[in-house]
Amino acid sequence: MDEMLKEIMAIPQSALFCHEKYNDLKLPSGVSYLGMGSSYYAPLVLKFCGKEIFPDIASEYYNYISPGKTKSMGVLISQSGESSETLWCRELFSEFIAITNEPQSTLATSKNVNKVISLWAGKEGFSSTKTYINTLVVLYNGFGIDITSVLENINANIEMYREWGEKTAVELAGFIRKEKINGICFMGSGPNIGTASQSALIFSETTKLLATGLSLSQYDHGPKETSPGSLIFILKSEGPSKKRTENLAETLTYAGAQIITIDELSLPEILSPFSLIIRTNFLSYYLASELGIARTFNIGRKITRVE
Repeated sequence: MDEMLKEIMAIPQSALFCHEKYNDLKLPSGVSYLGMGSSYYAPLVLKFCGKEIFPDIASEYYNYISPGKTKSMGVLISQSGESSETLWCRELFSEFIAITNEPQSTLATSKNVNKVISLWAGKEGFSSTKTYINTLVVLYNGFGIDITSVLENINANIEMYREWGEKTAVELAGFIRKEKINGICFMGSGPNIGTASQSALIFSETTKLLATGLSLSQYDHGPKETSPGSLIFILKSEGPSKKRTENLAETLTYAGAQIITIDELSLPEILSPFSLIIRTNFLSYYLASELGIARTFNIGRKITRVE
């Protein structure tokens, strides 16, 4: 899995290249942004940045929200351009914008595609790392959010993030081997609700340990009763929920949870999803290595196709 580490290390350069391509991009508001997995979590980040978009899980949108109903415009996100559920949704729009890493894919070459936005992430053979960050780059640029400072931040700190991930993974591996874990959860607030879900996805795929992603407030409304013996990753940033985050972490520690705080306090909360997910990427990679996990995809494949 050394190639996965190379992909994570390439994030700053890949993100900068994508940013330069789309510095003046404008994306539509007030429309549906549909995807699966990472391609759903990225627009969810933008929703909680206060942007007027409607992220939905492509499969549920197709089957339950808008079956057979055609709208004028939508945005379909699929990093491979081949995810079945996202392709189903093409017929629900008169025209759509495709965001994909594969400009020759089925999604990008569909007859009713209005515009193709390439992610410029290059080859990616493991969990979504470069492509997820570049999806955020496209969305942030498309809604006029200046990301210059965060791109400089991740370029300057990538080695620090790597060292943190390696050190934390070694400590966690020892804990996992000797303790019975009741559950694993990533929690965040605001824009980092999407980050928590993406973190849980990457962690689960890479380490083979099932993790869930929740908003911190939703965890506080009931699931906290499962915290004794649980492994809890708390994404902490400078925002309105910071104090609540600190208080809940203290409560869960007292209850018997193992708390790992992943914080970004040097950037505005609206920009923190970039650096926080990179740290989770490193942690997941190194923990998988410590646990002897050799492959990312054993049961399924990177591209999900449904009959």
